Order: sequence, then structure tokens, then C-alpha cells
Amino acid sequence: MANLMSFLPGILAGLKMTLGVFFITIIGSIPLGILASLGMKSPYFTIRWLVNGYIWIMRGTPLLLQLIFIYYGLATIGLPFSRFEAAAFAFIINYAAYLAEIFRGGLQAVPKGQFDAAKVLGLSKTQTFFKVVLPQVIKIVVPSFGNEVVNLVKDTSLIYVIGLGDILRAGSIAASRDVTLIPYLLVGVIYLLMTAIVTLILRSSEKRLNVWR
Repeated sequence: MANLMSFLPGILAGLKMTLGVFFITIIGSIPLGILASLGMKSPYFTIRWLVNGYIWIMRGTPLLLQLIFIYYGLATIGLPFSRFEAAAFAFIINYAAYLAEIFRGGLQAVPKGQFDAAKVLGLSKTQTFFKVVLPQVIKIVVPSFGNEVVNLVKDTSLIYVIGLGDILRAGSIAASRDVTLIPYLLVGVIYLLMTAIVTLILRSSEKRLNVWR
């Protein structure tokens, strides 16, 4: 118990950093992902080409490499980021690319008749999107979105590579100092709890969205 209390404060401090990256990624990647999904369906070739190129790069390269490039690489050309800024930026643009594909699939799954009905009712394109299309897209993409959120919980451990004090870094420091694996076990339990909480929230949301059937 004494050993546990010696490294618990450091791990809890690391948990604060992990949750910070997690929530800022969710907040930033969802609207960017929606915009990118709309860009993929743009009538303008240049916009489609740019958006598809961005998604191809983000999905085709490891998030770890993107973190290193943004924090270390951009600094060499005069664009320095703090560790947290680099982590937040890398995670947001990476996850937005994956969410864009998910939202695009949701948009394609909405029957064309819904758009025609909205037009007949005199709804503008903006009203059609927010009042007719978006609610259906949300219901369609919840399972796939949930998988990405669970992956995000685990991917936050990658911020360790640029020196941010997340729970994995805190656990590693404590394990090396006390020569014990208990900190790693505690870190594993915390990750399991976070993924369990996220899964329960998403399943509850999915059940509530079933009223739209």
C-alpha cells in the first residue's frame, strides 16, 4: 500500500493530461471531420482533391510519425509547437480524417428521397442538413464512431513519445524508480476503466437514438 501511494499522485497527474488530449481531440475532430466529409462530396474538383489528399496522408501514415513530424519537424522550419499543442493538433487532424470517412458513409446511407422531401417542404440546404440529414447520419455512424473513440483512449499513450506526462509515462517512471510492475498494472486498469466508461456511454446513446426508427 505504501508503494502504491508513492506513485499514485504521479499517475493521477498523468491521467489529467491523458484526458485533456482525449477531450480536445473529440471536440476538435468531430466538426473538422464533418467539414471534410462534405468536402469529399463537393461539386468542385479542387476541393475534393485537397480533402481526399489530406485524408489519404492522415490515414496512410502512422499517428506516431505524425506526432514526431509536427513536434520536431515543423520546429526546424520555424513553426514550433509546445508539446501539448503538437499532441492536440496531431490527434485532431488524424482522427478528423477517419471520422470524415465515417461521416461520408453516413451521408451516403441517407435515402435520396429525404433530400427530395425536404426540398418539397421548402427547406433550405442548411435546414435540410441540420434538421433532416445530420440526425440520421448521427444514428447511422454511432457504432463506427464508438470504435474510433475507444481507439482514441488507447492512442493517447502515444503522446509519451514527445515527452508529455501521460499516465503511461508516469507509470513507466514509477516502475523504473521502484523496480516493480505495479504501476504498469495500475495504468492498464485505468485504460480498461476508461474504455468501459466510453463503451457504456456510447451504447446508451445508441439505444436512445433508436427512437428515430
